[in-house]
Amino acid sequence: MDGTKIEANANKYSFVWRKSTNKFEARNERKLEEKVKELSTKYGILEEESEKLCEELLRRMPGAFVYGRGHRKSELQRDIEELQILLGRKKKYTGYQETFKGRNSFSKTDPDATFMHMKEDHMRNAQLKPGYNVQLGVEGEYITGVSVSSERSDQLTLIPFMEGLKKHEIEYQDVTADAGYESEENYSYFEDKKTECYIKPQNYERSKTKKFKSNMALRENMAYDEKNDEYTCQAGKKITARYVGKQKTKSGYEREVTYYECENCSGCPYKKKCTRSKGNRKLQVSKKFIRQRTESLKRITSEEGIVLRMNRSIQSEGAFGVIKENYGFRQFLLRGKRKVTTEIFLIAMAYNINKLHAKKQQKRTKTQLFRKDSA
Repeated sequence: MDGTKIEANANKYSFVWRKSTNKFEARNERKLEEKVKELSTKYGILEEESEKLCEELLRRMPGAFVYGRGHRKSELQRDIEELQILLGRKKKYTGYQETFKGRNSFSKTDPDATFMHMKEDHMRNAQLKPGYNVQLGVEGEYITGVSVSSERSDQLTLIPFMEGLKKHEIEYQDVTADAGYESEENYSYFEDKKTECYIKPQNYERSKTKKFKSNMALRENMAYDEKNDEYTCQAGKKITARYVGKQKTKSGYEREVTYYECENCSGCPYKKKCTRSKGNRKLQVSKKFIRQRTESLKRITSEEGIVLRMNRSIQSEGAFGVIKENYGFRQFLLRGKRKVTTEIFLIAMAYNINKLHAKKQQKRTKTQLFRKDSA
């Protein structure tokens, strides 16, 4: 399994940001509340609901609204228009909040698209573009699963992808994914299933570097006493468990976290290297996640795991390489998640036909995996 970002067919400057919307919505609510109080007192109407107040003021309007040159607006008309503007903004912001659906942004020209960094944009300050997170499942070099998500993170796409395969009665013995999919929730999903997951830990590559191994601030470089449930830092200080709490992720998954604190960091010569906190060194540790990561590390470093990871790089990443580079498909032609999904399905079908033809020409139709000696 692998994912990539593909640009949506939407205006790059049609963005709506959640933080800005929250700020403007709160400001509009305050103005609306003040206006309602002002007009209720001014016209002697005992009404706190802005919509009903607007209806009552419209009933009191002696004639039709006037516009243009030579027409002088009445004071009542001006008050009604100001109230209607505030009510219009309230309705607009309410619609925006319903469109976000847990996201931080969306495009006005394609509300299902989220603003995200495209993989082709290597610069750090590259402009965010409206796009979709496309997930592909590949088996035997053929694309066997497709899903389109508005989520920027791959972590939140794995379970919906697997559930989508399940609906079509597709179940695999092994699922291999890169470090972007690692989370306690995803590990837990596979624990009670026949499917074995091969997910590379996020710190796998870094853990092999000298910088990582010499970093005394990392929990991985501290000695752990399982019996007393405490860590010992490189300065010899004990970091003991204080309490256990709960944390809820964006998807609603609840995990158990143990909070640790050092006995006393004052006067420690290594404190600046260990923590930026003014007080003692603290740790937040999910014991379940540590166990799951350790088990996954054993799987991916086994002989079978190495072969599967190699094939994920060749087959899954290779599929995206062909679609983007060979087919030149870097932006969707249609708008809306449903139409975009149909579009990527057609691309996948074309890819599979080409792949079948190529494997027949090379007499590899019975080949499922590349092995080290054949890669």
